Amino acid sequence: MSLPKPAFSVAPMMDWTDRHCRYFHRRISGRALLYTEMIVSAAIRHGQRERLLGFDSSEHPLALQLGGSDPAELALAARVGEDFGYDEINLNCGCPSDRVQSGAFGACLMNDAPLVADCVRAMRDAVSVPVTVKHRIGLGRSEEYGFVRDFVGTVAAGGCSVFIVHARNAWLEGLSPKENRTVPPLRYEVVHRLAADFPGLSFWINGGLADHAAIAGNAAGLAGAMIGREAYENPWMLQSWCAEHENDCVKYDVQNRTDSWLQVELKESELQKPKQPAACP
Repeated sequence: MSLPKPAFSVAPMMDWTDRHCRYFHRRISGRALLYTEMIVSAAIRHGQRERLLGFDSSEHPLALQLGGSDPAELALAARVGEDFGYDEINLNCGCPSDRVQSGAFGACLMNDAPLVADCVRAMRDAVSVPVTVKHRIGLGRSEEYGFVRDFVGTVAAGGCSVFIVHARNAWLEGLSPKENRTVPPLRYEVVHRLAADFPGLSFWINGGLADHAAIAGNAAGLAGAMIGREAYENPWMLQSWCAEHENDCVKYDVQNRTDSWLQVELKESELQKPKQPAACP
């Protein structure tokens, strides 16, 4: 299927944007581009693929976010993702957690832009769907613009044309992943500067966008906005944004759709319950 151009997307969030959350979000908004949680490429290579990658067809448009740093392994995972029907493959270059750093991927990949370019090139050679990158605007406390500018330029040379930019630095030491979402200051102007310096590329803005005014104001002139925690904690904003800003968005009967979703979830949970042993005669 061809990938539509939604005004906004819902960010990949570990332990949050699983298939149940995404199904619920799709009941509310017909246009938001949804993302999976980050799935490690090695898990796809060795794990239970249906459990990791299965989704309901109503979730389209849907992107698969991968974590990894081995070009061949990422290419295999991307190819499997495309076979499952994902509309986009996204590489995580923004997660600052210790666990991700120990695997040499996530935000620490920003220190090796040539490797990221190799990963993108390998994935693009393996799939026909878009390959995108999500990253931060810097590492540690340095606010040197040249670092992120050179990162984008190098990765773009590998074939990436769409960048989702979390407008904060990632501090790889001294902060928890939760603190890394709030403590490093937001610098939206850096995303706009990237868009001005690379007019042939598409940039989506992410980070701290908690209301319609913030989204509309900070995403102006960019390809779109990616919403994170607010979409999880206040999911109805997806419907109101769609109604206000998308003339051709799908209108949903939220109550009926939600009731239907709950019935399906309850039915599945009943089926998954362990059977009780038969009573003794």
